[in-house]
This record gives sequence, C-alpha cells and structure tokens, in this order.
Amino acid sequence: MELKYERKNIWTNSSKEEIDKIFEYSERYKAFLDNAKIEREATATIIKKAEENGYISLEEALKNKIKKGDKIYLNNKNKSVVMMVMGNDITEGMNILGSHLDSPRLDLKQNPIFEEGHLGYFKTHYYGGVKKYQWTTIPLALHGIIITRDGKTLNLAIGEKEDDPIFYITDLLIHLAKDQRKKSMDDGVTGEQLNIIIGHNSYSAKDDAKNPIKDNILEYLNKEYGIKEEDFLVAELTAVPAGKARDVGFDRSLIASYGHDDKVCAYASLEAILKVENPEKTAVSLFVDKEEIGSVGNASMGANFFHNMVAEILNNQVDNYSDLLVRRAFANSKVLSADVSPAFDPSFPEVTEKNNVALVGHGVNLSKYTGAGGKFGSNDANSEFLQELRVLFDENEVVWQTGELGKVDQGGGGTIAFILAAFGAEVVDIGTAMLSMHAPIELLSKADAYMTSKAYEVFVK
Repeated sequence: MELKYERKNIWTNSSKEEIDKIFEYSERYKAFLDNAKIEREATATIIKKAEENGYISLEEALKNKIKKGDKIYLNNKNKSVVMMVMGNDITEGMNILGSHLDSPRLDLKQNPIFEEGHLGYFKTHYYGGVKKYQWTTIPLALHGIIITRDGKTLNLAIGEKEDDPIFYITDLLIHLAKDQRKKSMDDGVTGEQLNIIIGHNSYSAKDDAKNPIKDNILEYLNKEYGIKEEDFLVAELTAVPAGKARDVGFDRSLIASYGHDDKVCAYASLEAILKVENPEKTAVSLFVDKEEIGSVGNASMGANFFHNMVAEILNNQVDNYSDLLVRRAFANSKVLSADVSPAFDPSFPEVTEKNNVALVGHGVNLSKYTGAGGKFGSNDANSEFLQELRVLFDENEVVWQTGELGKVDQGGGGTIAFILAAFGAEVVDIGTAMLSMHAPIELLSKADAYMTSKAYEVFVK
C-alpha cells in the first residue's frame, strides 16, 4: 500500500482514447470562448444549447405540473442563466454547479466620446481586477448593446472579423518614459489613461467644426447603425481583446484566450448538465454575472433569482407550499463553486508555496478555502464534504488536486461559495488552475479544462 501522496499528471496517466477526448473537448470549448466573450453573449449561447437539448423556459414549465426528468432553464436579465434537471423531491436538496460569466474588461463610460490631439476616443472604466498597463497596445474589440431612442436594441461585436476595424489604447514610448518607469505598476498607467482610439479622419467635416473627428464618427455611427450620441447614455458597451482562442505550444496542449476566468468552468458546467438525464437528485448549473465585482446586482449570485425559481417550482409541485420548503431545498444541497484558481508559475515561484499550489496538467483543483489575510471572506469547506468528493472522484477516475490562492500573506481572492453556503448548503471551490489570471489573454492546459468538465459531470449525475 502506497503511504505517500503524489499528484497524477493527466498526460502521462491517460489512455489514447482519453487524450483524444481532451483535444476534442478543447475544440468545443474554444468555439464557446469565441462566441461568448461577454455575459450577454454567453447567456444567449447557453440558452440556445439548452433549447436544442430539450430544455424549456421556467415560464413554459409552470403551465403544467413539473415532474421528475423535466429540463428547465431560467433566463435572468439576459445576463445569467439557471439550467435544472428535475430529480425526486427537491426539498431533499440539489447538486449545484455555480460558475460565472463575467470577466475583467474595459466598460465604456456613459458619455464616452471625445476628441483630443486630432484623435477620437472612448472613455472607459475598467471592470474587475486588472493590471491596467496590460490593456495598452493590444487589439481591442467592442461588444455589447446599445438602444436607440425608438427602442431598437442593437447587439454589437466589432473587431472580431478579419475585415473589421479594431480599437487601441496607447502607451508611452520608451524614449520618453523615464518618469513613468519610476512609478509603481499600479500607477504607471492610470484608469483615466485607458482611453480607446476610435478614429482620426476629419475629412469633409465643416470648416468651423470644433470636434471634426468626433462629428465624423457620430455621422458614421448614425449612418451605419442608426445611433445618436444620446444613445450611449443608456448603452452597455465594453472593450475586450480582439481575436479568437488559440492553441499554444508545438504540441497544442494549452489554450490562450480572453475570458478563461470563468468561462472554462462555465462551459464545463454546461457540458456536464447536458449529459444528465432523469437524476435521482435535482441537478443544477448556475451561470451568474458580476462575480468579478463582488456578486452585487440583480444578475449576480447575490440576487434572489435562483431562490425565486426554486420557490416557483415548489409552489407548482406541492399543495402546502411554504418558505420552509425552499429553505430545506437549499440546506440539503451540495454545491461545487465552479471557479478558477492560480497554477504554479515557474517564472514567479516566490508567490506560492510549492506543496499547496495547483500544477498545470494535474487535474481539476479543489480549494478548501479561498479568502485573504487569515481566510477572510472564505467559505472554508467541511471535511465531510471533501471526503465525499474524494471518494466520488477516485471511483470515477477524475484526476484532481488541491491548491490555495498563494502564500498566506501574499494576497487572495473570493468566489460565490459563501453566498450559497449561507443557506446551509455544503459548498467547496473547485475549478481549473490557470496562468496569467485576469490578464487580457489567459493561459490554461487543455487536459485540466477537460478534467474539470469530467469532475462536474460525475458530481451532477
């Protein structure tokens, strides 16, 4: 009997058949990344996939008696989704996967357009935790919605096609950066300097125009899309890195892309629940918004939309509905907080503790706790639940490991785990370990992405 613990490397411990599955899965995941850069696009993509696989909306499901095996989805504000496969008595609890669809980005301010130095710009306000200097001098695309005065909603994605224009943020040239280089990385580029170049041409502008480039841009937007400057006041537009997810390495074993955090877990949750049929215990995949800014707002895990959905279903199923039944359903549930974690980076070994950091290619990562500065803000999962998962994963040949967010006093972070734990559910953070988290382009192992979905599948089944 082996007494020592050693982590398993997926690549060296998998069959040829499973290696093929890793690469096949990665192609499907990359397609999802390319079509779901922002939460509205991800929501639409997930709902389309759900409907193709027999799911009906909650509104439609409530027209009849909801029964075991029914597949139901909830579209919340076009920014978050719940997918549910009904099991037996829902008050006995649910098996829940909870991921988020939002990623760090640059949001346009509500009055964004200005002209300076013979250039047209958008003003931005960054969203989530970013290193601001990383967003300069890279190709950017514009995504989101804009609503015209007459109520027409336009879904925009400009900068992704080969013949689309892109957008760009300048940085200071090295020749004049003496003072900038003395500043901290936080201060070298400030939030108010993240101005996106959107035009330069003043041809055909009026001779007395004060802002000829801005005028030309507005004229173009009106002609092309029917947009007026006032429409930006009610728009939701954001800049993200332009381009598709790409394979990395001669062996194509990794994926570089915008939005791995947390779409790698969201897509794994989607594939997992699509494989669930007629479960004994109700299976749920949550895809929520606003995790990157603290789970606030009516599309986030901090809102009541999932709680209300469970209440609606119980009210449909039983004659003696009460709030107590909803409380029982949540208290008896088990949750995988499906979010990413940092992997060991040999270029920056000083921020992690080698025995307690995830390794790329060594499976889905389980984090008993997150938080910072003494586990502050952490759920800190119970040992009994971890033991249950250990047995489940080992019996189903899921390669898994454990890892924390870094050295004790180095930093930290949080997830949605604490929110569902507050209802009494058993919750643990488990997801894909990755490199360059929160950078415009992040990196992860195809093997880990695949193993994440395999772990989620055996859990919800």
